[in-house]
Amino acid sequence: MNIIANSIKRISLILLILPFTLLAQQEEVGNWLMYFGTNKISDKYSIHTEIQYRNYTITPNNTEQLLLRTGLNYHLSKRATVTAGYAYIPSYVYESEQKSPETEEHRIWQQFILTNKIGNVKFEHRYRIEQRWVNQDYRNRLRYRLMLFVPLNKPVIEEGSLFLGLYDEIFINTKETFFDRNRLYGALGYQYNKATSLQVGMMHQQVNNTGKWYLQFALVFNTDLRNKNN
Repeated sequence: MNIIANSIKRISLILLILPFTLLAQQEEVGNWLMYFGTNKISDKYSIHTEIQYRNYTITPNNTEQLLLRTGLNYHLSKRATVTAGYAYIPSYVYESEQKSPETEEHRIWQQFILTNKIGNVKFEHRYRIEQRWVNQDYRNRLRYRLMLFVPLNKPVIEEGSLFLGLYDEIFINTKETFFDRNRLYGALGYQYNKATSLQVGMMHQQVNNTGKWYLQFALVFNTDLRNKNN
């Protein structure tokens, strides 16, 4: 347990120092501003809402991509959820004079999320399938993400908790180039209340032989829209 505690402390220190270390390399570090929501409409169903504003540089004024995603969740149990949804993703070329996006993607997606706990660490397994129309070119892609949530100041993540969020995600194409990309992420999070949490961290994205760091800010806001008077 001491080894795990020491490892968590080292990761926390790295996450605190790394953004400031990379500030001097503004052209080489991007920025993602993100919002995620799970909006419960019944005991079994909820609506997924998501906005991601992605930038080439660490200052959010050089748009790389805008991602708008929504979906319908069906909660099989507290540990398992299936989702089907749609996403729209316009992409821009760095310092292009063109104001409109160079590529536009319409995406249908399905996913299955399964969670489990070992001690006080929560594991989240996310399996996702995507059908993508990128400027009318049809593609399929498979994704798997393993994410860990580690509470730091309390036994579980609850109101007032600090936590670590860590994940690795691999993307695989079904034709042409097999490997699409890999994302490695680490963040410090704060659970403000039952509905709201914040994460600030770094993500390294590897695409073919090119890797890049992104400073990320994520707001998670989960609402309960059920009519509890019925």
